[in-house]
Amino acid sequence: MTIQEIYDILFNNKNLSISEPEIKAVEDCHSFLRNFVADKVIYGINTGFGPMAQWRVDDNHLKELQYNIIRSHATGAGEPLSYIEVKSAMIARIGTFLQARSGINPSVIFLLQEFVNRGIYPFIPQHGSVGASGDLVQLAHIALCLIGEGIVYYNGEWHPTAEVLNEQGLQPMEIYIREGLSVTNGTSVMTGISIVNQYYAENLLKYATIAGAWLNEIADSFDDYMSVAENICRRQHGQQIIARWLREVSDGSKHLQKREHELYDPKKNKDTYFEHKVQAYYSLRCLPQIYGPIYDTLKNTAEILQNEVNSACDNPIVDYTTKNIYHGGNFHGDYISLEADKVKIAMVRLAMTAERQLNYLFHDRINGILPPFLNMGVLGLNYGMQACQFTATSTTAECQTLAMPNYIHSIPNNNDNQDIVSMGTNSALLCKRVIDNAYQVMSILYIALAQATDCLNLAEKLSPKAKDQYTAIRAICPKFVEDTPFYDEIAKTEDYLRTNIIQYLNS
Repeated sequence: MTIQEIYDILFNNKNLSISEPEIKAVEDCHSFLRNFVADKVIYGINTGFGPMAQWRVDDNHLKELQYNIIRSHATGAGEPLSYIEVKSAMIARIGTFLQARSGINPSVIFLLQEFVNRGIYPFIPQHGSVGASGDLVQLAHIALCLIGEGIVYYNGEWHPTAEVLNEQGLQPMEIYIREGLSVTNGTSVMTGISIVNQYYAENLLKYATIAGAWLNEIADSFDDYMSVAENICRRQHGQQIIARWLREVSDGSKHLQKREHELYDPKKNKDTYFEHKVQAYYSLRCLPQIYGPIYDTLKNTAEILQNEVNSACDNPIVDYTTKNIYHGGNFHGDYISLEADKVKIAMVRLAMTAERQLNYLFHDRINGILPPFLNMGVLGLNYGMQACQFTATSTTAECQTLAMPNYIHSIPNNNDNQDIVSMGTNSALLCKRVIDNAYQVMSILYIALAQATDCLNLAEKLSPKAKDQYTAIRAICPKFVEDTPFYDEIAKTEDYLRTNIIQYLNS
């Protein structure tokens, strides 16, 4: 599965389909395991789990063993993951099983597929995973629902799982050999959360680029900051992509200056002091250099996530092609944990840049062309967007606090069997919070850009793409002169940015 295919299932209501050759491979792996296990000691099939692996389990209790790991590990706490994150996690789990290295019966995949396609979402609390052996606790909550226990979110409400399965004519998961361990062991929850994060982060970077281009139009900037010749000199792929996006968004603008017309023409450059800044502030002219690394980070993360979805990430690995079973640590979440931290740090940087751009718009002594706080009323009596800056600044400050990498944290547990762990799900959840915060800051910036456009009466001089955004924001938040609450407009603008995906900026 590609990341885009997963996006289509998650956000465009496309059904998840599975091919016959994939299922045939899963069947072959399952058949091999059934024949291979006789007279052998294999972890999690006839031994206990974790430190308990030193104890062999009697053959009369092997099915009970698989149920026990599900029930004993469904110990999560806190608020539930969103339905879209749970759906993404189930898709990631299916991706793991389709590698045909888990030894499960194909019926498990079919039941997960029905959960995904019918909108049945197990209750998964946010807290519980240390990220190795994968997401044991959160995945146990999925497994609990697969065996017909626990609760699921269905048709907008929580229901007992058994009730929904009966209504839908679905049979609970049956235990054959190691289905309990296979479902609970792996990185699918942290991967699922990270895929949702990736979707929103990619979109937010595009909106940030549009905002930057729009801001440079308002500032009447020189356009060479985004030129091909300027940016190609630095051999960084992301920088050149962002510069191209800025040119694409700015195309058709009537309010950008040409340096060669204003400063290189000896007939015009006789002044000893220039009112218009020869070089704009960094938050305006360094966008290719600031957003380029963010683009490259997201591109690399997308590749890691796609690889993870298409990987066998449980233990042991049942390899029917080599006729052997391998014990290792593919459940370890370091790949996802490190990428989640990278994306988190990149999104903090994006929020910081947006906050500085807001400061440029609000600070009349810095921009030199706009009223304080974009106040179109009576100065002193009215306050414009003054308090909106408080929200943007405090939210950005929280992002900066959350920027500390979580990947470097590990607390040994499980009788020191898990002596170094990834904390990958925590990393993914912290990344989600930063992305949510960054959307809030960006929402305030977009309202401010629309207000600044009206302060200068620039709407008809904007590039077509910036004008489209101006029109969309003004449909949410009309031009204001008198003081007004902004909380509803900020929330609606955030919803607009999240749900209107930019299609025209591509790699």
